[in-house]
Amino acid sequence: MSQPLPILYQDDHLVAVHKPAGMLVHRSPLATDASEFLVQRLRDQIGQRVYPVHRLDRPTSGIILFALSSNIASRLSQSFSEHQIDKRYLAVVRGVGPVEQCINRPLREEDGIRPKAEMPAMDAVTEVRRLDSVELPVQVDRYPQTRYSLMAVHPLSGRRHQIRRHLSGIGYPIIGDAKHGKGNHNRFFRDRLDCGRLLLSATSLRFEHPVLRTSLTLICPLDACMTQLFARFGWNAHLPRPAPSPCSATPYSASACSASPEVPHP
Repeated sequence: MSQPLPILYQDDHLVAVHKPAGMLVHRSPLATDASEFLVQRLRDQIGQRVYPVHRLDRPTSGIILFALSSNIASRLSQSFSEHQIDKRYLAVVRGVGPVEQCINRPLREEDGIRPKAEMPAMDAVTEVRRLDSVELPVQVDRYPQTRYSLMAVHPLSGRRHQIRRHLSGIGYPIIGDAKHGKGNHNRFFRDRLDCGRLLLSATSLRFEHPVLRTSLTLICPLDACMTQLFARFGWNAHLPRPAPSPCSATPYSASACSASPEVPHP
């Protein structure tokens, strides 16, 4: 029997859970091998219908939000499409990533295999910041040492595979990315570090509650694979920390949206 999904927040209007890496949010014609889906698992677990309002790629873990009615789903979907919801991620990448960079690179829609050449490229912006790095005395590629970095990631738009494509495009692919990364590094993490998944996790959401009209900040811990890797690399100071309270009584405002992220600073 499957373990219950970790519920990060729930009220009468919405529910947020920790999505495991490797699980699809809902059925997709591009993944006919899948037999288990987050929507059905959560529906069965809480005993009521849930409505997806955004997505996480199948190999990505972390926080994902659902509405508990079609009306709330419509409101939240609009907030996501208008970029009113602040999303933060942690990613482990190859190399020593940039201290801080805004990646402004338009992207074409992908069909799951390659970008659709007939589609126009759409604006896509991602802010990245290096939190830490590590050098291992192991030759994985052509150098006798290998370096990896922990990046805080803040997407300002929501294109398919945006974070993975943007980081790979500037030369720092996410470890475990079979499509945009490099196989020898992915295999090293799988075979030598017991971490064979995409090392990208959605760690926080901050948004205005559609009914309570208060600022809500939700924090998601890392799964066991990434937590153990952080301990091995000495990155425990960067583990996501729970917010003081799941729901603030302070009315949501523009200043709250631009406040410092809940991802720990180096």
